[in-house]
Formats: sequence, structure tokens, C-alpha cells
Amino acid sequence: MIDVKTVDGIAVVTLVHGKANTLDTEFCDAVAKKFKELEASDARGVVLTGQGRMFSAGVDLVRLAHGGAAYVREFLPALHRLFEAVFFHRKPVIAAVNGHAIAGGAVLACCADRRVMAREGGRIGVTELQVGVPFPVMAFEAVRFAVPPRYLNEFILGASTYSSDEALTKGWVDEVVEPDALAERALAVARQYAALSPAAFALSKRQIRQLAADNVRARKADDEAANGIWAAPETLNYIKDYVAKTLKK
Repeated sequence: MIDVKTVDGIAVVTLVHGKANTLDTEFCDAVAKKFKELEASDARGVVLTGQGRMFSAGVDLVRLAHGGAAYVREFLPALHRLFEAVFFHRKPVIAAVNGHAIAGGAVLACCADRRVMAREGGRIGVTELQVGVPFPVMAFEAVRFAVPPRYLNEFILGASTYSSDEALTKGWVDEVVEPDALAERALAVARQYAALSPAAFALSKRQIRQLAADNVRARKADDEAANGIWAAPETLNYIKDYVAKTLKK
């Protein structure tokens, strides 16, 4: 599920889960666990990337449709743990967006401190409303934190995806580089951040993200409402129809 190697003191975490790095309970828990382990390791920073032309296609909708409400209740807490572990990681986290980052995959990229994307490597965007599901609070706060406020409404309600150049213009990502330069550029940014005082970096990062943390704690009612919509029979039927029309083509 995960390949980890160390380059110049930076842990390079590559997602390797099926063809599309889709997010299911086990994968979310495995990545969250790895980030917790890296906090206690000697690694000075993390580069998070995917395989081939896929960063992550987001939630495994096929499994969600088949698993029903029982699986939804198991999966959503795992998704929260994943985003929380990456978003609040004390060390520098750089997303090397090598390919498509869709829905939950885009949220995962938003959890990083910086996003570097391969030019024309794929598309990025949050398509949750196309699928018929709202944003769990942790996911929403990660996106709200990462993107320019002027585009938040468009990104969330428009539910569209963007090419690398569009993503750079509208603030989905911080940099776009040629695909063969992606790995080294992400490592260079990670090394730059890792050269700072670890204690000062960790505290500053916590301060920057404190409002998001407060919102996550304060919006428990919204999370319960979102969970209820995800598990509702009509939502699961909508997801099944979406899978049949879109993913089975």
C-alpha cells in the first residue's frame, strides 16, 4: 500500500494501492499510521506522492456502494484520521502531485504544506457534490485552509477538476514543473523547510492551522449531519448510479 524511502533525510512516501490509490478503510489507516510513525522517526520532512499518473482518485466508491451504511460508518472515521494525521503532521509535508488528484485525493494534497504538480500530469479538484456526498468537516477545513478564499465557492459547489496550469492560476497548487523534475523539486522544497528549526517550524505550523483545528472541534454537528447523508439509502443509491454511469464506462 505504501512505499517509503529516505533521501537526504526526507521520507518519500509513495502511495501504491491498486490502479488509482483509492481511499478505503485499510488504506486510510495505513497511511495515517505511517505519518504517525514518521513523526517519531529521524526523518526531517516528508514528500507525499503517488505512482504513475495517479496521486489519488479519492474514495473507493465501488466499495462504498457495495458496503452500504455499515461500511460508511467504519470508513468515515478512518478518512478523518488520514486527513488529520497529514494536515497536523509536525514536520514539513510536501505533496508531489504526480497525476490525478480527485475528490479525497485533492483533499489529501491540501493537507500538505505545499503542493508541487507535474505539468499536464493529471487533473485536480473536489468532485464530492457530483457524487452526491457532502464534505466531512476535516476534509472541508483542509480545503478551506489550502485554497484562495475567492475560489472556495467555485471549487466546492462547482465540483469541477482543473488542469495543472489552471490549478496553478487558481491556487490549487503552489508550483507546476515538468514531470521529470517533480521528484527533485518536491525534495528541494522539503529540504528547504527541513533546514529550519524543527521546534520553531512545528509551533509555527500549529499556529497557522489553529483556526482549522478549532473549526473541526466546534463543528461536530456538521460532521454528524454529513455522516448521516453519506449513510442514507438515497445517497448510497445515488453513488451506485454514479458508479454505474461513470466508473463502469
